[in-house]
Amino acid sequence: MTDAPTYSGPQRILSGMQPTGNLHLGNYLGALVNWVKLQERGAECFYCAVDMHAITMPHDPKALPGAVRSVAAAYMAAGVDPNRSSIFAQSAVPAHAQLSWILQCVARLGWMERMTQFKDKTGSDRERASVGIFTYPVLMAADILVYKATHVPVGDDQKQHLELARDIAARFMRDYDCEGFWPLPEPIIEGAGTRIMSLKDGNKKMSKSDPSDLARINLTDDADAIAKKVKKAKTDPEPLPDHVDGLEGRPEAGNLVGIYAALAGTTKADVIAEFGGQGFGAFKPKLAELAVSKLTPVVDEYNRLMADPAEIDRILTAGADRAREVAAPVLADAKRMVGFWG
Repeated sequence: MTDAPTYSGPQRILSGMQPTGNLHLGNYLGALVNWVKLQERGAECFYCAVDMHAITMPHDPKALPGAVRSVAAAYMAAGVDPNRSSIFAQSAVPAHAQLSWILQCVARLGWMERMTQFKDKTGSDRERASVGIFTYPVLMAADILVYKATHVPVGDDQKQHLELARDIAARFMRDYDCEGFWPLPEPIIEGAGTRIMSLKDGNKKMSKSDPSDLARINLTDDADAIAKKVKKAKTDPEPLPDHVDGLEGRPEAGNLVGIYAALAGTTKADVIAEFGGQGFGAFKPKLAELAVSKLTPVVDEYNRLMADPAEIDRILTAGADRAREVAAPVLADAKRMVGFWG
């Protein structure tokens, strides 16, 4: 008896963000900084604006194309190079939706019912939620598998969806006797800034949807706004501890120290070694100064890019052309395997 063949294709990386609201410091430190690093590893990178996911919730159709440009500009302002990574709109590659239907017929209802984000997003009003909110994890699986992505940068809240993508791929390969057709994608979770919390509540993740703009630093904020938000960030009355273990039970203090560490490219322990024993009156100005120095070039480049929407559209078009080129044979093989005509 021989082992089933395993995937032996090229390494590819896929990730994306929804074009809803302004991207913020959490997106930058938790994702974009790492996306830029991944370009250096030699794998093919595909970074999309997931506008198909965006329409699962109420949205303004007239604003969506501009929001896609905004996300693409933020990717590039952070350092994603369109000459080395494909930047595109998810909806510009029809293979995402076509493969999603095939995979919906492979996924099982019980798998979907276990998805915690569906429960979190719909609460007690599930019957009024769109079907897309329930099935979008299968579309996310299609996003990944249509490029045969081997690695996916994810946050903690997306790990369950990546596990679903692995389960769907494995089930498809068993059902259609094509072991090795797809990789079982691995998560990439790295960096001190993986999880940045709200500036107003250290127990909540920084979010585009938070009603208070003071809860986040947007990638469109100018230097004055960045400094103001850092100085107004919630803290506790105690000075910073002398040891990193002293941050336990102090979510706001831990968050600000973590932000400093991520911006400086160091560790929380190093930050505590420098600022331990000092109050926030001394620490916050240093954090504000660091944040302004690191983020101002990103904001300036974002504004420069947004002033030329035709150039952004050119980059999105080229990225979609490359994405379609890679996705087409994968979709064609999947259609043949399930027995579609033609």
